[in-house]
Amino acid sequence: MTYQSIIVSDLHLGTKDSKCDEFLEFLDTHKTRQLILNGDIIDGWAINRGGKWRKEHTKVLGKLLRLSNDIQIIWIRGNHDEFLTEFIGNAFGGIEFREDYHLQYSEWIESDVWQRKSYYVFHGDVIDVFITNYKWLAKIGAVGYDFALWLNRIYNGYRKWRNLPYQSISQKIKAGVKVATNYVNDFEVTALRMAEKKGCHGVICGHIHQPADRYINGHHYLNSGDWVENMSAILIDSKGKVSLHQS
Repeated sequence: MTYQSIIVSDLHLGTKDSKCDEFLEFLDTHKTRQLILNGDIIDGWAINRGGKWRKEHTKVLGKLLRLSNDIQIIWIRGNHDEFLTEFIGNAFGGIEFREDYHLQYSEWIESDVWQRKSYYVFHGDVIDVFITNYKWLAKIGAVGYDFALWLNRIYNGYRKWRNLPYQSISQKIKAGVKVATNYVNDFEVTALRMAEKKGCHGVICGHIHQPADRYINGHHYLNSGDWVENMSAILIDSKGKVSLHQS
């Protein structure tokens, strides 16, 4: 199958936890005519804190550049790859850099009946008050998330040795904290309001590392998740059917 569009986000290249091999395998097994990179592909914050750029990170960028010779690739700026701001509106090696994107396509309903669909695609940090107004506090939060991922590596190394399945410490922390749960709910509703103002049927975000495919008050909310823990993506097939992929 060749998809109309694939949307991924939050690879966080430049960190130890970026699932580069899994992402490269995903690209090899999921062919598409359009690839949207919905922010935080490179983690500039982590690199500034001393994160090491590794060979596998270069492999991912090389793969994307090669793909851009044959398909449309749109890279939307996130907060961790905010260094892209100066390139917005330009292209490099066939990759277009944007702040956001209006995704439009046709969905098959029945024989010879198609309907137009539109989604507002943006990373999501612009509706996060801690990013827009208190960036220093957001960066402290990023350090805390890094620590949770470090605990994940230790804990799941032990679980792997015991032949037990992977369990996410950071996801359990977020799920168990009421403030975090309320934040996710508010994020989803606010994102949909932005899409409505843009005249779109739904919204596709990243940023919060919470893969989602749900309807809220009749409007479609999608989140591409991440390639740190969830290894997830939004897929739109040749008939316009939208689905959430999780490895």
